[in-house]
Amino acid sequence: MMTLTSANLRPPFDQEMVDIVDYVLDYPVDSTLAWETAHYCLLDTLGCGLEALEYPACKKLLGPVVPGTVVPNGARVPGTQFQLDPVQAAFNIGAMIRWLDFNDTWLAAEWGHPSDNLGGILAVADWLSRTALARGKAPLTMKQVLAGMIKAHEIQGCIALENAFNRVGLDHVLLVKVASVAVVAQLLGLNREEILNAVSLAWVDGQALRTYRHAPNTGTRKSWAAGDATARAVRLALMARSGEMGYPSALSAKTWGFYDASFNGEKFRFQRPYGTYVMENVLFKISFPAEFHAQTAVEAAMTLHQNMQAAGKTAADIASVTIRTHEACIRIIDKQGPLHNPADRDHCIQYMVAIPLLFGRLSAADYEDNVARDPRIDALREKIRCYEDPAFTRDYHDPQRRAIASGLTLVFTDGSRMDEQVVEYPIGHARRRAEGIPRLIDKFRTNLARQFPARQQQRILEVSLDRQRLEQMPVNDYLDLYII
Repeated sequence: MMTLTSANLRPPFDQEMVDIVDYVLDYPVDSTLAWETAHYCLLDTLGCGLEALEYPACKKLLGPVVPGTVVPNGARVPGTQFQLDPVQAAFNIGAMIRWLDFNDTWLAAEWGHPSDNLGGILAVADWLSRTALARGKAPLTMKQVLAGMIKAHEIQGCIALENAFNRVGLDHVLLVKVASVAVVAQLLGLNREEILNAVSLAWVDGQALRTYRHAPNTGTRKSWAAGDATARAVRLALMARSGEMGYPSALSAKTWGFYDASFNGEKFRFQRPYGTYVMENVLFKISFPAEFHAQTAVEAAMTLHQNMQAAGKTAADIASVTIRTHEACIRIIDKQGPLHNPADRDHCIQYMVAIPLLFGRLSAADYEDNVARDPRIDALREKIRCYEDPAFTRDYHDPQRRAIASGLTLVFTDGSRMDEQVVEYPIGHARRRAEGIPRLIDKFRTNLARQFPARQQQRILEVSLDRQRLEQMPVNDYLDLYII
C-alpha cells in the first residue's frame, strides 16, 4: 500500500515578499511630489502625536515597560523626556500618532493609516543615529526617514488597494507590521536574504482581529494597535539581524500558509507595482479628528450648521437627517444604540454628524464623556439614517477619482427642508492639496503650542518648514528639539 507524503523541499521565497524587498532595496525615489508630501506628512504625524499627549488614557501607556529603565543611546519620544529601546519607543510613538484618529488615511479595499509606520521608522533611525555618534560614526539624516516613510506608505497602500483583510476579520495593522519590518530592516543595514526573513516573520505572525473596532466591542485598543504593530516589526527586524531564519512560503504554503489559513485560500491581487503612488495620493485629516469615511459628511454638516443659523433654525428644529454615502462608510461607522467610550463615538457617523449640527464644531474633546452625556446628541442621532448610493461607491473604488462622497439632507419639523449638501472630496484629499496644506501647517503650529513654550516652538518650526534644511539634519538633532 502506497502512502502519500509531502515533499520537504524548501521553496524559494514567495514572489509577493520578493517584490517588497526588491522595492525597499533598489527603488530610487525621484518623485518631487512624493518628497514634498512626505515632508508635510511627517509634520502632521508628529503633531497628531503631540495632541494625543493631552489625553491621560494615552499618556498612561507611554514610557518604558519597567519604570526607571535607562537605555544608553535610546530613541527619544517626542513631547516627553522618555529615551527608550527602539522596540518600546516605536510603540510609544506609534500609539501617540494613532490615538486621536487624526493622522493620514488610505482608503481602498482595505483601509489604514500609513503614517502609523513612522513609529518604527523614527525610533530605529534615532537609536541608530545616537549609537553611531557614540561610536564616532555619522548619524542618519531626516531625508532617510522621509525615504522610509514613502516606501512604507507604498507597501501598505499598494497591498491594500485590492485586498480586503477586513472581509476575513483581520485588522489593517497587519500591513503596518509588514511595511514597517521591511523599511526598518533596510535602515538596520540587513542584506537581501535577512530582509526577506524579516518580512516572512511578519506574515507568519498571528494577526490582530478587528474585534476592537466594531460594536459591541469597540475600544481603545484601536488607538494603540498600530503602535503595537510597528513595535513588533522592529522586534522582528532585530531578530532577523541576529540571524533568525525566515519562512519562504509563509504566504503560499498549502494549509499552513497565510493564504489558506487566514485569507480563504485566495492570493493577493495587485493593481500596480510599487512606486510612489500612495504617498502622492494619501489623504490627510486636516479639519476633523474623525474616521475618514465620515470626513465629507462632517464637512457637509458644518456647512448645514451655518445655513441653519442663517435661516434662524437650530438642531432642535430637525425632524430627520439623511446621509447618502458610499458602502464602506455604512459598513464601518453606521452605528445605532449606546456608545460606551470615545473610541466607540469616533467610529459612529451619527455621532460625528450630530456634534457639528448641534455645536458647529468637531474636536477630539467632543468624544469625551463630559460632552457625550448631553442628551441632545443621542436624541439627534436617532433621527439620522444612512443609505448607500452605488455611484458614490464606484467613485470610491475608482483609482482615478478616489472619492469619499457623502450628501446630507435636513428635514425640519415644520415640513421645510434644506437642499442636500454634497461633499465628494474632503479637504485632505490630493485634489484639494493647495487648499489643504496651509491648514495642515496651521494644525502643526497648534499642536506644537500644546506642548512647548514659544521659543521652542519657533526652533522646531524654523527647521521643520524648510524641507532642504530638515532633510540634511541628523535624526537625533531633530528629535532633541522635541524634548519637553
